[in-house]
Amino acid sequence: MALKNLMVHLDQGGRTAARLELAVSLARRHQARLVGVFGQRGLPEVMGVVASWPSHEYAEARDASQVAFAKAAAGLPQAEWHDINRGRDSEVLRRIITMARHADLVVLGQHDEGVTAHVPDELVMDVILDSGRPVLVLPYAGDFAEVGKHPLIAWNDAREAARAFNDSLPLIEGCDEAMVLSFAAQREAGESSCIAVTRQLADHGITARAEVLMVDDFGIMDMLLNRVTDRGADLLVMGAHGHIGYPFISRGAGTRYILRHMTVPVLMSN
Repeated sequence: MALKNLMVHLDQGGRTAARLELAVSLARRHQARLVGVFGQRGLPEVMGVVASWPSHEYAEARDASQVAFAKAAAGLPQAEWHDINRGRDSEVLRRIITMARHADLVVLGQHDEGVTAHVPDELVMDVILDSGRPVLVLPYAGDFAEVGKHPLIAWNDAREAARAFNDSLPLIEGCDEAMVLSFAAQREAGESSCIAVTRQLADHGITARAEVLMVDDFGIMDMLLNRVTDRGADLLVMGAHGHIGYPFISRGAGTRYILRHMTVPVLMSN
């Protein structure tokens, strides 16, 4: 199984280079077409009473992005760069989501609340929920030129989890070992579910171990992140927006929590 069409979001933020490096690595590995999409918020320049778009600042950032993309993507089978050239948040989101729907995988960056954002705060969440495509989110700190050698798959028998699991297969194919982590109120149910997942992974030639964590409090997402660290995972795979399987986790709360506190790349599907 291979990825044939990758999309990476670009802006003038400091983490754009890291996203581009990972996207190029994946495109080279899968011999895929790479689409770079430059899009960020911006205000038009006002000269007298006339507003002009794009602004000088936007134009400079756009031109620099195109040059950096061409340099990084040199040697790929196919590569193309697009400027969506929209300043309003609603238009940035609409155009990025529309383009994402035509990609096998979308590479985005975690929103960094500690810096001035060049894109709408809800960009990642909106693309995950509205594009219908798997999204690989890169943390705003750390080096991740490659992912998927030590994946951790969060499993809960939900539709979203099944979708994310299937979407992750091209990324984790050939991995050293996968970890399947299930949260369960009853151990027997969790173990039975994990066996089915590890069997499916074995069908794809992927060796996997399973672990069931008993749930008795509200700290499921922290438990998940702790296991990511404990197991040395370089990729977290999980469904987005749905319940983790228990009524006390409100719809979408777990997704937003992971997106705020993630420390390794996360593949999410809805």
